[in-house]
Amino acid sequence: MDFELPEDVAAVRKKARDFALREFTPEVASMYDREETYPDDIRRKAFSEGFLDMSNPWGMLVAMEEFCRVDAGLGLSAIVPAFGSEVVMLFGNEEQKKKYLDPVLRGEKISGFAITDSGAGSDVAGISATLQKNGDGSYSLNGQKTFITNGAIADHFYLLARSSPAPADKRHRGLTMVIVESKMPGFTAAQLKGKLGMRATNTAELNFSNVRIPAENVIGEEGRAFYYVMTFFNISRIYVAAQALGIAQGAFDRLRAYLQSVKGRSDISRWESTQFLVAEVASRIEAARLLTYRAASHLFKFNPDPVSTSIAKYYAAETATYAVTRILEFMGADGITGDLERFYRDSKIMEIWEGTSEVEKLIIARMLEEKEEGK
Repeated sequence: MDFELPEDVAAVRKKARDFALREFTPEVASMYDREETYPDDIRRKAFSEGFLDMSNPWGMLVAMEEFCRVDAGLGLSAIVPAFGSEVVMLFGNEEQKKKYLDPVLRGEKISGFAITDSGAGSDVAGISATLQKNGDGSYSLNGQKTFITNGAIADHFYLLARSSPAPADKRHRGLTMVIVESKMPGFTAAQLKGKLGMRATNTAELNFSNVRIPAENVIGEEGRAFYYVMTFFNISRIYVAAQALGIAQGAFDRLRAYLQSVKGRSDISRWESTQFLVAEVASRIEAARLLTYRAASHLFKFNPDPVSTSIAKYYAAETATYAVTRILEFMGADGITGDLERFYRDSKIMEIWEGTSEVEKLIIARMLEEKEEGK
């Protein structure tokens, strides 16, 4: 088994690292976090340098990791303009790809992925947004979505809604995915501010009042979209693991820099407790990296393993919060007055979005049980 990434991926990593250090300066990162505005100029620069290249998934993965290592809010904002595009790539028709996917991949448009309702986050099958078929074959969309990334800036969304009732024991049936343009009458968006972290990203509440969706905007088969969303999560959760990995590594970088800065003034680096902290955090980061890359290797060979994906996402997310928390506690006042405070806020969402840690644990346990029963 080869544990080294190919040279071309290593080159992307270095390029991404250099880009992030140049563009995500402490002053810029602090400003976007404080003002909660979307860094569109950084998005355009990142695109022009080729980081949003879905034909090179390993490159995107290490770029995400290195971006979040410097600043997670700016890093995610730079890569997320194509959010949800995998659904159209895998299940959309050629016309949908030409009209909606291609402009995003050219850097001309921004997409969003609208799944979460106010009463249904982890419970995807419990969404309340509805699609009602009209006499002319179109649909009327009504309902609300919340905590939608790119919500107030996206040109269009890949949205999940209920198109028909389903039995209580099979609630995943009757869900349909449609493409909703932000310019369609009846659509409104309101940016959500005051988030704990990731404040440079644009997050919004979406509302739909009798929005007419043409039949040609249905992705795949009507009623089967639950499976499309689960397929997407098997992809996106690996990128979330990379985000978490970057945050953990970034916090560790700051710990090492702090220990270097106090050399000569203090023997703190020689304390056994300090050495234990360094070893424990470094070990968890390395374990999270191996789990993430293993899950990614399955996916990028077109053979995703949901168990490996959930293990990577769960462990990397908890590693991020563990690393930042332990290092912040160790650095004390020096930690809470620097950018590590922002890392602390940014880290927590890793355990929540794209499937909470509890959901990942359920997936791991249930699928392992199914594998055992299938022997």
